[in-house]
Amino acid sequence: MKKSIFTVLLGASLIALISGCSQQKEEVAASDINVGIILGFTGPIESLTPTMASSAEMAFKEATDAGVLNGSTLNPVRADSTCIDAAAATSAAERLVTADNVAAIMGADCSGVTTAIANNVAVPNGVTIISPSATSPALTTIEDKGFFFRTAPSDARQGQVLAQVVMDRGIKKLAVTYTNNDYGKGLSDSFVGAFKSMGGEVTIEVPHEDGKADYSAEVSTLSASGAEELAVLGYVDQGGKGIIQNSLDTGAFSRFILADGMIGQSLIDNVDGDLTGTFGTLPGNESDGAAMFIKMASANGIPGDGPFEQESYDAAALIVLAMQAGGSADRATIAKNVMGVANAPGTEILPGELAKAINLLKDGKEVNYQGATNVEFSDVGEASGSYKELEIGSGKFNTIRVR
Repeated sequence: MKKSIFTVLLGASLIALISGCSQQKEEVAASDINVGIILGFTGPIESLTPTMASSAEMAFKEATDAGVLNGSTLNPVRADSTCIDAAAATSAAERLVTADNVAAIMGADCSGVTTAIANNVAVPNGVTIISPSATSPALTTIEDKGFFFRTAPSDARQGQVLAQVVMDRGIKKLAVTYTNNDYGKGLSDSFVGAFKSMGGEVTIEVPHEDGKADYSAEVSTLSASGAEELAVLGYVDQGGKGIIQNSLDTGAFSRFILADGMIGQSLIDNVDGDLTGTFGTLPGNESDGAAMFIKMASANGIPGDGPFEQESYDAAALIVLAMQAGGSADRATIAKNVMGVANAPGTEILPGELAKAINLLKDGKEVNYQGATNVEFSDVGEASGSYKELEIGSGKFNTIRVR
């Protein structure tokens, strides 16, 4: 009898001890947590990045207000990737990881600098990096050891979608120019390959360098190829814009086919000439999540439907939920939990519902973050995504359909 009582008491004590340890693990102490945002605040897409950063910061603030990690405060720290200078981007990322001790990084933006940061800084230091806009197909196969993700789809898909858009408009012959880097070459290869497989003819492919004052030589070569249509696969604030301006000035081309790097209101505002009828593709959709994000963003002074704003919010939200799922801002813990919060099973979570997600995770339940872009990661951590077909009219880009 005494032995039975002792056994019961011992068992009760062990249960209480285990319960106490479990509770202690869940109730982590509130703290200040630095999170990195590295984007090209200078360089060829500098007109796009301010609202991308603000969108990510909106998610971090939403999570702080929701009491993430028992009331911790997320402090966004910005750094400039330049978009084009791999050495400068690497140095900026190193400062984030060492001096600022960030738990994870939202970014980078352009494919070349994102590859450099992932290979030279993030992966060696075990830091999760989620890019909202790096789209080079080469990023699918980098040796990331589970630390690199992206909420923007690969250009392997964008090239196919853009080619179909062009064919659907009855265009069977065109010339192509692309920015001479990982992004431009990868996208051009995808687009040209898909267009030719559909029966289209590409008269010439001409790479262009960013930062030049004069693109007359490139435009002359493109025009001499005999094409009446020109696909410009470049950057909205750099060489792509220069190619378009020279084409309009000389009458070489009057309508242009664009991909995501060329989509932005600054193109319309800064090019001297009529761009009506110019069209292209940009990752995006018109889902309930997208509508919710636009409403939230508008209330915070962000357009909401601008290039890569939704992907930036989603990238930041995934970092937040991965922290909460693992109960820690530890770098390795974040990496282990990104896929779990991004994909099914679990309660679907849309923009503005981070508090709901955090509470579910606190209760030991699963979440399936859909966000603004219908997030669903492949086994290598990248989104398949959908694309908007856009066309310029009345001084702005207008959505024609979603593909």
